[in-house]
Amino acid sequence: MALATVFRRSRSERDPGDLSLRWSGNVSLTTRILAVNIFALAMLAGGFFYLDSYRSRILDNRSEQAGREARLIAAAISAAPAAARDEVALQLARDTGTRVRLFRTDGRVAIDTRAMGLRNVTFLDPDKQDWTQQWARYIDVAIDAVVGAPRPPLYRERAVGDEWPDVRNAHRTDTTSTTVWRAPDRTPVITAAAGLGDGEIVMTTVNARDITQTVRNERLRLSILLAAVSLVSVFLSLFLARTIVRPLRRLARAAVRVRLGRAREVVVPRLPSRRDEIGSLARALSDMSQALRARIDATEAFAADVTHEMKNPLASLRSAVEGLANVKDPALQERLLAIVRDDVQRLDRLITDISEASRLDAQLSRAKFDAVDILGMLAWLIAQRTDRGVERGIRFRFDNRIRSDVQVMGEATRLERVFENLFDNAVSFSPDDGLIAVSAAIEQEMLVVRVDDEGPGVPTEQREAVFSRFQSIRPEGEAFGKHSGLGLAIGRTIIEGHQGTIIAESRDDRIAGARFVVRLPLAQGTAG
Repeated sequence: MALATVFRRSRSERDPGDLSLRWSGNVSLTTRILAVNIFALAMLAGGFFYLDSYRSRILDNRSEQAGREARLIAAAISAAPAAARDEVALQLARDTGTRVRLFRTDGRVAIDTRAMGLRNVTFLDPDKQDWTQQWARYIDVAIDAVVGAPRPPLYRERAVGDEWPDVRNAHRTDTTSTTVWRAPDRTPVITAAAGLGDGEIVMTTVNARDITQTVRNERLRLSILLAAVSLVSVFLSLFLARTIVRPLRRLARAAVRVRLGRAREVVVPRLPSRRDEIGSLARALSDMSQALRARIDATEAFAADVTHEMKNPLASLRSAVEGLANVKDPALQERLLAIVRDDVQRLDRLITDISEASRLDAQLSRAKFDAVDILGMLAWLIAQRTDRGVERGIRFRFDNRIRSDVQVMGEATRLERVFENLFDNAVSFSPDDGLIAVSAAIEQEMLVVRVDDEGPGVPTEQREAVFSRFQSIRPEGEAFGKHSGLGLAIGRTIIEGHQGTIIAESRDDRIAGARFVVRLPLAQGTAG
């Protein structure tokens, strides 16, 4: 007959590889935080590439504008009388801010507004500029090299007989031609040529220093913004690293000291002011350290208790064995042999319980919990005892107040051991023809099992002590050594390993007797 209806619980195991860092595992957390933020700044620094594109678009627009102006000036000069061409060219040069030249069909210059005294297009000598402009040019050169900007040819005045590219192109195609040059101070120079229709060519020249100044101003603003964001980012990165890395290092050092066996002297910081994940980790490590310290203390106390409990039967056994060598009376020898047998049985029982108690925590930590039908288990255990017959006429009654199927997650054999111990304990203390009432109910999403007997009960001051190891309050008339004092301690360990509780209390009906209450959490999906 099955003890319980068992359903296997499905589990999903996460691959520990999802927390591994393949390429950055050897890099400190501070460095990684800084690297991530600096990478974001590097994306912002990409604005310098945008400035090059911005300058190129401005130059294209200004080149188109210069071409239109050259065509308009050519049309105006062509429409003006021959005697007024010089004055028209000079006025148009003033209005457009360009240098205007008229080339005849043989390439000679017929009109030059600069020769006429209008020096509106002049080039600055870079050697005579202040250091700020020199630094600006150095920065221009560096950024142009980084972004791969094309370098225009240096603007030079042509000697007599040398033909301008724009004039040559205008002659060849009879259309407008523009060229971007580079002044000595690295500012752009734009030349444009347009034909008059009779073979003559008008060429305009302008030094667009405003384009360079505009780009430099935008670059300065971007640099200031980048510098400010960099300072803030580095400060916030260091602050973030300090708030994350520093407590983690303290926790790691404390964990190392615990690992080295100094758990008693290690105080793991709990960081009570932090409500984030690091605070939770600190408190979890602190609780773990305290639990380890308590486990060490319990192990030492358990070892001392084991030594003490085993000395008594060993002393009795030694006395009986020594007496056998000196006693000749057969009746006395039989009595001594009976003592030896009792002591051996007592030691065997004690060693068995000690072995189970010492391994119980480790076994529960590795146990695989399944869905267990506690109500079916209780009914079967009571039926088995009733069928075998209970000593001294003691009766069992099972009051099941639950009208639906309920289950808890756990190990059926361990939970069976708990209730067997409680039943044995109740039988030991029950009077002849007594009644042991077992009830089950659901309270606040917990399965509650109560075991009541009609014995003398547990004194209030002893209700916690009975769950301690080697603590045993035995009924009157029971021979010493029949119990190891570990049954209730083992039961509490099992129940707490199942996230439940077990306590001793008085009966509600005020009848003499003890009540042991077991509370276990219901399995998910169990109906109440």
